[in-house]
Amino acid sequence: MKVIVNLLQVARFLNVFDEAAIRKGVKLSIGYDFHQYVSMTEAIPTKGRTYPIFRPDRSPIKPGEGCWVVGVDKNSEIVLVEAARLYNLSNSNLAEHLQSLRFFYADPGKHAHPEDHCICRAPAARKITGTVVYHGDIWVRKDFRGQGMAKIMAGIMRGVSLAMWAPDFTCGLGGQWSVDKRVYDISRCEPGGSILRLVDEDIVDDDWLFWTTREDLIRLVDGHNNSAPAISS
Repeated sequence: MKVIVNLLQVARFLNVFDEAAIRKGVKLSIGYDFHQYVSMTEAIPTKGRTYPIFRPDRSPIKPGEGCWVVGVDKNSEIVLVEAARLYNLSNSNLAEHLQSLRFFYADPGKHAHPEDHCICRAPAARKITGTVVYHGDIWVRKDFRGQGMAKIMAGIMRGVSLAMWAPDFTCGLGGQWSVDKRVYDISRCEPGGSILRLVDEDIVDDDWLFWTTREDLIRLVDGHNNSAPAISS
């Protein structure tokens, strides 16, 4: 059944977070070309390399199945980035997609190292299926951290994801520190989301799984006026 999204309500929701960013001196923009995204992120000296999930050389994203948001300061210098992509897991689930490494590489047989592996122990991951949007590659410049920028970006990405895809689920992966500090302000989370090693990428992670349902997104957007106080300071 096709889901009808109230785009006007989504626009109002997005405006709350866009205005919050502007008050902090950040201008947001959205893009869809991931070659351009990788080119921009590779030029940021303090940001780690973008994971293969969002790199066209390892995991191409079809038009209409991904987007990214970049924020710049008054000098037009990048202060934050985040990306999102859509997975069709109608015949699978998130846990299987992670453990097969297809979450990271379009062709694991071609690009994965023989010692690469991913273990997913989060029980919810086996129930996350259908259309699934992954939010990741979040980076905020040091001088803008601790100001709620991650929550602003999460709000923007949730609104954009609902408008573009109305997915069954959105999800993200983050370290224990992000749970302890409630960086992303997400109530649904479990440990053991991705115990990961990608040898050629020099990546070793033990991340929690964060997720929201479509119903969560719709409730969040419908109650957008309640979001403003949390990010107004």
